[in-house]
Amino acid sequence: MSWVQKVKQRNTSTNAKTSLIQEDEVDKWVRHYKDRLIKEADLESITTLDPQERKYTIERLISKMIEEERVIIPANVMHEIINQLINESVGYGPLESLLQQDDITEIMVNSPNEIFIERKGKLKRTSVRFKDEEHIRHIIDRIIAPLGRRIDESSPMVDARLHDGSRVNAAIPPVSLDGPVISIRKFKADPFSMRELIELESFHPIMGEFLTALVKAKCNILVSGGTGSGKTTLLNVLSAAIPSGERIVTIEDMAELRFGYENLVRMEARPANMEGSGEIGIRHLVKNALRMRPDRIIVGEVRGTEAIDMLQAMNTGHEGSLTTVHANTPKDALGRLEAMVIMSGLPLTVDVIRGYFVGALDIIVQSERLIDGRRKLVKISEVVEENGEVLIKDIFHFNRKGTSDDGKVIGNFEATGYVPHVYNRIQGFGIELDETLFNKRCLS
Repeated sequence: MSWVQKVKQRNTSTNAKTSLIQEDEVDKWVRHYKDRLIKEADLESITTLDPQERKYTIERLISKMIEEERVIIPANVMHEIINQLINESVGYGPLESLLQQDDITEIMVNSPNEIFIERKGKLKRTSVRFKDEEHIRHIIDRIIAPLGRRIDESSPMVDARLHDGSRVNAAIPPVSLDGPVISIRKFKADPFSMRELIELESFHPIMGEFLTALVKAKCNILVSGGTGSGKTTLLNVLSAAIPSGERIVTIEDMAELRFGYENLVRMEARPANMEGSGEIGIRHLVKNALRMRPDRIIVGEVRGTEAIDMLQAMNTGHEGSLTTVHANTPKDALGRLEAMVIMSGLPLTVDVIRGYFVGALDIIVQSERLIDGRRKLVKISEVVEENGEVLIKDIFHFNRKGTSDDGKVIGNFEATGYVPHVYNRIQGFGIELDETLFNKRCLS
């Protein structure tokens, strides 16, 4: 080994040791001042302050403590101590830096040393770390404590929501075999617009024009797709086309929809309390919404027996309603709805249930996350009845042609040539939409 290599190796070793010493020093002071904050400060009231005020308050309290103790701490160490104390005491610990990055859409904590993020549809492991499993539990408690939720062996899973609307799911042993885990679904501060989704090539402008016309003409739309395919994002975008002057009631299991609308009532399901009572489910909220004089009902996602109430609402004058369902194709979406209605226990035959579909649903929009991470509307289809049979007829679809060398899906949007029955309804509402939009051709 040359003397240059020896010097480099010695410097690297020295820097690593210095780094470890500084890290240990920061941890020592963080533990010390965190104990003092817990004993001497009202952390619950501090958490209600806005982020800047929280930071200022913690800095002021720590500075006062350092003055009292007459200790000398280097400026860079002091800065790190305060940041960690803010994150640990009134923030979300190591996750705080990830939560502040707008381009991250998902955060997944598998273990103290395995934290993944989703950025632009792609998963990536981060260098962020927790100290141990107890540290993860502490952050879970920090998230759910203000919401009055609990997580323990008798109730080892919990859903919650952060102050910015991000959705959180946490699980601990015994259901999580390798320790506590956290999943956080983040949302943009400003919801996507139709124009932005078109620019991202999620769908073609002609498809966007058709979707806008459908909403204005009060067609009932079911958005179908898998987890993370962009169903909620699309629901937000579609809602922007609702004309003013209508009364909207939104119903969600966990509030995610963000509408800038005047006459809006937002409702959220409630889980059972610690005694196992007080649960208010989606089905109960849908029934209650019918008594609130809604022009449109928007259900964030149907996943159980509330499907029958939603279909009945769509069938009894609440036109222009929107909802989503987990399914991989429009046909699967109807199959899932059928199964949900059967689960309700009502004495309905399959033929009667399918008759509900035709009377209630006009359009199914299929959203998908492709293998390259991009979200696309792969189908816009109409639900029709012909000769007593329920059919799904594609109006637009995404034609996949392959994958490029860099892993990007190659394809284009196409109009199938089918002119939907709802076109007559669109015209009846006085909405200008050229019939040639449906001519069979490649759109991109």
